[in-house]
Order: sequence, then structure tokens, then C-alpha cells
Amino acid sequence: MLEKLYKFLNNEKEKRTCKDITEDACKHVPKNYFIILLSNVFTKLGDTLSNPKTVLTWLMSYVNAPVFLISLIVPIRESGSMVPQIFIASYINKHSTRKWFWVIGAIIQFLAIASIGIIVLNFKNETAGYLIILAVIIFSLARSLSSLTSKDIIGKTIPKTRRGRLKGYTVSVSGVLVLAAGLLIMYKSKSNATIDFYSYLIFFAALTWLISAIIYSRIKEFPNDVDEDSKDKSNFISKLKLLKTDTNFRNFVIARSLLLCSALTAPYYVILAQKYVGKESYLLGLFIIAKGVASIISSPFWGKLADKSSKNVMAIAVLIASVLGIMIFIIISYFETIRTINWIYPLSFFILGIAHGGVRLGRKTYIVDMAKGNQRTDYVSVSNTIIGLILLVTGGLSALVSLLSIEIVILILSIFGLIGAYRSYLLPNVEK
Repeated sequence: MLEKLYKFLNNEKEKRTCKDITEDACKHVPKNYFIILLSNVFTKLGDTLSNPKTVLTWLMSYVNAPVFLISLIVPIRESGSMVPQIFIASYINKHSTRKWFWVIGAIIQFLAIASIGIIVLNFKNETAGYLIILAVIIFSLARSLSSLTSKDIIGKTIPKTRRGRLKGYTVSVSGVLVLAAGLLIMYKSKSNATIDFYSYLIFFAALTWLISAIIYSRIKEFPNDVDEDSKDKSNFISKLKLLKTDTNFRNFVIARSLLLCSALTAPYYVILAQKYVGKESYLLGLFIIAKGVASIISSPFWGKLADKSSKNVMAIAVLIASVLGIMIFIIISYFETIRTINWIYPLSFFILGIAHGGVRLGRKTYIVDMAKGNQRTDYVSVSNTIIGLILLVTGGLSALVSLLSIEIVILILSIFGLIGAYRSYLLPNVEK
């Protein structure tokens, strides 16, 4: 049954495609495909229900945390999951099987998110804000372990030209569950959803990582070559030499650093909605529904396109996010009547969700297809660490500027996104 479903989803009519994986791994592709899909569906659901751009932003505002702390949660979560990767890559390279690193990371993420539910039930104001930031830091460090190993495992178990579709189907299926969660929040808003409801939502989000860890442990992973020379290449400076010696990789990192607008602008859309429309809980439901519908509609399209040209997916997606950001700046700055319309913000978040989904799927597919073997772990660790450091700087500056003007932050990030679209388009096509 899995074999037939796999062939149907990937449009395989004859012999199974096993490009860029071993013969042993080829025999278990359908099983591993659906294990990864199901496991990632749960983590995607958990990500949405505890998303710093929507739910955590909303929660921190609900408990009256300072705006500058709210502005920091996205860069801290994203950079915290990236910066440590260059330091742990060498240790991971010494192990021939790596799925257990992912499982351990998922369990720690479960504990970190559950702690946020406890915090919002017991603390308010700055205290709650700082404690949530601490939990997000722990979550991010665990996420770095899972993020680094997940791309390596996909590269070992799923053939090239099938990886983009796997990511697309994953996001699409999780989008259905996210849509249901958004509808539930809207329903509860009629009875004035309390902080208890939101904390239970966080507890449920935490549980998804525990379920995902159990599922992921069932992957059939075959040992790969161990990097015996990792001690000689383990220091930070030597790994950074990849940026000097590998032109294609360097250009990818530059392009990716300019794609951050789709991630960094998202919480500001939520803050603008709270500022000009209000803090009614139905709005949070609309934001989550918008994200879910965006995933359902766009992910299969992005996935199929990424298997043909992932660099074009990056370029098109960030272009959409950038144009949207410029339009929002114009509306907020010059059209006072329009900026108080409540549906403007969920609609914008829906479009941003489509764009950000394309950016994420495109860049993940690109780096997996660009590298081979242990090179993949080095590529991922170096690029994520560099992007994490850039996120810390740009996120900190954005948090400061947001104290003066939120719409200015969106405009600046969107302009960088336009440059990123051009740089992405110039990258070589690695799928051929």
C-alpha cells in the first residue's frame, strides 16, 4: 500500500527513482518517506501552535511583556537554532547513524514548550517575558540538533527530485490540522478565551514533539561514512574556509541572508493588527487559519517547483514577501481608514505565509541537493551558523527600530528581500 501511495504522490510509473542514495536505502524509500512525512506533520503543527510570529507574540502581549522582548523572540528562536550548528557538526560527523540526535532534540523541545505553558499561567509583565525568552533559547538550542541532522537524514534516505515534494506534502497535510486549530480558537473566542485556554494550546503543541520523536525513531537509517579527519576540520575558522573556497556555496549563503524578510516581518503584522484593530482572540484564530490555508494551497506547488528549480522558488517567494511588505508600509503610513479594517492583516499574513513557505522549502531543498555525504552536514552547519549570527544582529536592530516605527522595519526588510530575489535567481540550478 505504501509503495502504491508513494508512486502516486511522486508520479512514478516505472522503476523507482533512487538518485543520490545507496541501494540499501533505496529499498526502504516508501517507508522512510511516510515516517518522515508523519513525524514532520506533528512538528509543523507544534511549530504553528507555538509559533513566535503569531501565538507567542500574542501570548507575550496578553501577559503585558515589553514590546522589545516580543520583537526579540523570532531572531532568538531562529538564530539559537542555527548558531551552534557549526560547533556540533564535527561531533555528529563522527557518528555513522544520526537519527537519535534528532529524537533527543525533539524531546528537549517538548520540555521547553511545555514550560512556556506553565510560565503564562503563573507570571505576568517583564517576568513572564524574560522567562519565555529563556524557554525559547533552550528550545532553539535543541532545535539546532534536530535541524542539522534532519537534512542529512533526508539526504541519505530520500532520493533527489523527491525531497521537495516530501516537504511540500508535509506542510500541506499539517496545514489542514493548523486550519482546524485556527477554527477552534475562533470558536472559543465567542466564549472569551482565557489565558488557561492559551496555555492548554501550548501544552498540546509541546506534546506534538514527543509524538514526533517516537515516530521518527522508526526510520530505517543505514550507516554512512564517518569523518575520520573531523578533528583536523573541527574548528570554527577552518569550516568557514568553505565560504572562501566554494563559490556556489558562498553565493547561496549571501542570497539566503537576504531572504530573512519573510521570517522577521511576520510578528510585526500581528503587532500592527493588535495596535489598529484590537486584541480580540478571534484575530489570533484568523492568523492561524491564514497560515494553515496558505500551507495547504501553496506547499504542493512549491514542492514540485523546487524539484525542478529550488533557486527559482527562493526568488519568486521572497519577491512576493517583499512586494507585500512595501504595500503594507504604504497602507499603514498613508491610508488611515484602510489600516483599521480587521481583515487586512489576516489576508496579508496569508500572502506572507505563502511566500515564507516557498522561501523555507526552496532554501532547504537547494542546500540538500547541492551537497553530498558529510559535505551536506558542513554546508548546513556553516550556512545556518552564519545566518544565525546575521539574525541576531538584524533582529536586535529591528527590535530597536520597532520602538520608533514598526512599518519602517517592514519596509527596510522588504527592500533587502528584493535584493535577495535577484541574488537567488543568479544561483546555479542544482537539481539538474
